[in-house]
Amino acid sequence: MNRSSTDFIPSNESKWFISIFDLYVRNLFWRRFKNIAIDQQYQPGEDSKTIYYLNHTSWWDGLIPFLLNQKLFKQNARAIMEDKQMRQHKFFSKIGAFSVNLSEPRAALKSLRYAVDSMKRDNSSLFIYPEGKIVPFSTLKPEFQKGLGWIASRTPGSDIVPIGIYIHTARHDKPELNIKIGPPVTFNSDTPSEDLSIQFEKNMQQVLIDLQKKAHSNPGQFTAI
Repeated sequence: MNRSSTDFIPSNESKWFISIFDLYVRNLFWRRFKNIAIDQQYQPGEDSKTIYYLNHTSWWDGLIPFLLNQKLFKQNARAIMEDKQMRQHKFFSKIGAFSVNLSEPRAALKSLRYAVDSMKRDNSSLFIYPEGKIVPFSTLKPEFQKGLGWIASRTPGSDIVPIGIYIHTARHDKPELNIKIGPPVTFNSDTPSEDLSIQFEKNMQQVLIDLQKKAHSNPGQFTAI
């Protein structure tokens, strides 16, 4: 029987596949970018539980969380991915991705609950692109869908960390990838999820402003990986 358009796709991690895919991804990034550099203000501890939220501007966003976790964070990571993309690239479930159907509220709620349950694991982390779609890079305040605020309000004790991604060709014909990992957002989990979303949007905007400015005016503040 064919999988219906609303079926949920859970993560199905494979340690063997992750180890092989890690080599492929590192080689791919090193070949396609002039450099990859990080401005890092957060590093999880052994007992940390972290929700990373990122701006969504390019095809590379599907691989950046995997690269960051393998190189820097080394957590028990999962990621939310649109179901249409997961059906085209089924291997993502093997590296910890699970699906969300953004056009079906009931199906989306199942994915959000799965995300909350995933955060109960030891040293767990979750990567989410709360804009829900690819948009051009901008330092204007982004507009998030409801999922991030909903998850954050139900995972007290988790660090909520913004990550800005900026790909540019300001200095070379080959693109550079600059990433800013901001400090955890201080918030009250009792705050309504809609208000949390606005707070997370403002924090992301500040991260993106700082990221773009430093990438052009002070690239020495980044560390190559």
